[in-house]
Amino acid sequence: MTLTLVLVSLISGFGSSFQYGYNVSVINSPAPVGWTDFYNETYFNRHGVPMDSSFQTLLWSLTVSMFPLGGFFGSLMVWPLVNSCGRKGTLLINNLFSIVAALLMGTSELAKTFEVIIFSRLLMGIYAGLASNVVPMFLGEASPKNLRGATGIVPQLFITVGILVAQILGLDVILGNAKGWPVLLGLTGIPSLIQLLTLPFFPESPRYLLIQKGDEEQARQALQKLRGCDDVDDELEEMSQEVWSEKEEGNLATLTLCTFRGLRWQLASIIVMMMGQQLSGVNAVFYYADRIFQSAGVESKNVQYVTVSIGAINVVMTLLAVLIVESLGRRILLLAGFGLCSVSCAVLTLALNLQTTVSWMSYLSIVCVVVYIIGHAIGASKYAQPSPVSSTKIELLFCAGLGPYSFLIFCAICVATLVYIFFIVPETKNKTFMEINRIMGRRNKVGIEEDKELEDVHAVPGGQEWKKDIFSSDL
Repeated sequence: MTLTLVLVSLISGFGSSFQYGYNVSVINSPAPVGWTDFYNETYFNRHGVPMDSSFQTLLWSLTVSMFPLGGFFGSLMVWPLVNSCGRKGTLLINNLFSIVAALLMGTSELAKTFEVIIFSRLLMGIYAGLASNVVPMFLGEASPKNLRGATGIVPQLFITVGILVAQILGLDVILGNAKGWPVLLGLTGIPSLIQLLTLPFFPESPRYLLIQKGDEEQARQALQKLRGCDDVDDELEEMSQEVWSEKEEGNLATLTLCTFRGLRWQLASIIVMMMGQQLSGVNAVFYYADRIFQSAGVESKNVQYVTVSIGAINVVMTLLAVLIVESLGRRILLLAGFGLCSVSCAVLTLALNLQTTVSWMSYLSIVCVVVYIIGHAIGASKYAQPSPVSSTKIELLFCAGLGPYSFLIFCAICVATLVYIFFIVPETKNKTFMEINRIMGRRNKVGIEEDKELEDVHAVPGGQEWKKDIFSSDL
């Protein structure tokens, strides 16, 4: 782990992933006293009559829903931007969305307009949609294979840190009040400004430079800076193999991708683990958390401090995952995480149903919540970024319709995901993209020749020129 790679990881994580977590959490902090009062006051000053409660609910719903809607649009922008502007370039461009949104939200009270808050939430959603996809891609391509697991968790670590910071700053005694909420919203632009000023001094993704740009010399220089040594021929050779593989596969349409035998199990694994993560019940756990703590004797005014403590546990366990992932492997953490989540959901169902008749069940519920957060931090949340779009609504619908029994559904989903990972998903520790592809190729019953592409390069006269043509082609 070189200093350059550490700084790239920290700057990318703080400047982008931190923002995602911060803006997911900040929506809950000033709502009771800040935003709603501001909406009502602004409407009254304009029209001379109080705002109707249904219209207020509509405005608040729009404020909340603009963030996931923006995330959807941001996700659609990832592919064209990362291939035309690069991974680093996309992150730099993305900072503009955050900075503009921060300025608008921070000055909304002075401007006496709540419409800019709603619009800014859309901009922050676009920012989050781009950041949640590009940061893991950038760090994964910038890291050596023996550190790819640790750097892959860095974005999630900063997401949890962002959530915790928003929870702390959103306390009533700090900024979660009628006077502090504009500052709370405006602070989101500071990490983006820092990233915008510092990231240009670091190298672009070597894989992008080699495969998309076809510039082997720039890719070599970027690798040398990231690795802190001059000998990077082996990594360039591995990337050359990826070039040949992508050239052979070509660009697959969506329908072709779903039916292509060579990617059958890869696609199935992505779908299963994404669904397992999104429907693992984390939103339902937080939905019940307040009433669980209150039933255990925590006063309503102190529940916010308990929420902060849960956020701190999430950060600590995610940091622990960063430190141990390369020694234990990602597969082990996924299995352990989904295992803890499934057990917690099963016991929590029992505890919630019996807490009114058995006094100590309330404390068992708290233990289940803590164990679930630990499991989710080291396992499920490591594979995919949290989505505020659809999974939250689905899980809360389960809670509304089934009550505590909804956790049995989440338990079943966690168990099913665990079983799939145990039997199907290979360990990716210390493996290159091509090595993983070969493992899955055997499961797909598709042979992949390991060194054929390199042999062909050297066997063909003018092989270097031939290889250069492949690098410069539009993959």
